Amino acid sequence: MDAKILLVDDEPMVTDVMERYLRREGFQVLLAADGEAAVATAQESAPDLILLDLMLPKIDGLTAFRQIRSHSSVPVIILTAKGEETDRIVGLETGADDYIAKPFSPREVVARVKAVLRRAGRSAAPTSGDSIHLDQLLINPRTRDVHVDRRKVELTAKEFDLLWFLASNPGDVFTRAQLLDQVWDYQYAGDASTVTVHIRRLRIKIEADPDHPRYIKTVWGVGYKFVP
Repeated sequence: MDAKILLVDDEPMVTDVMERYLRREGFQVLLAADGEAAVATAQESAPDLILLDLMLPKIDGLTAFRQIRSHSSVPVIILTAKGEETDRIVGLETGADDYIAKPFSPREVVARVKAVLRRAGRSAAPTSGDSIHLDQLLINPRTRDVHVDRRKVELTAKEFDLLWFLASNPGDVFTRAQLLDQVWDYQYAGDASTVTVHIRRLRIKIEADPDHPRYIKTVWGVGYKFVP
């Protein structure tokens, strides 16, 4: 693989180890040790994916992430220390594709990077299948557009993938682990906040009343389903 990875962390031990593992897999690796450098490098070098630590000098990781996201849809995996659940959730709500808690296995990070890049590559191409039109909701897989009441709704690539998967399997109930496996393209270890946050963001964007959703229903104790 020749994808370009921007690794943002101010711990030399972390960057040294991760740079070796990533280069061994054929990735190009760019390094930044603070939030300002991360934003500048992202703008100048257009990486294919960013590994972004949240605890950074100068400007913190979430601030840097918001600045990067304002001009780029590059996939971002945030790195968090255990106990930083609030920052992790905020990162996911801002549009992060995944998160990894420290301490982590370098092999796990490489696997996650490959999975996110693989999924991002698929998301860049049109999705096959017929459009789905229910009430005021229109999902066009070829253009990857979503309209609600004839108004175009802006979804991230991952939000569209999640919505399309659920809508393509109407009535079927999926656990969070199954959705992670199908939409995020890997078996996920840990809690399922990634799915929970993306479901909440989808409901805000497509549901008339997100607290009482019409399309994406919660099946308590199990997971979620799309109601046709």
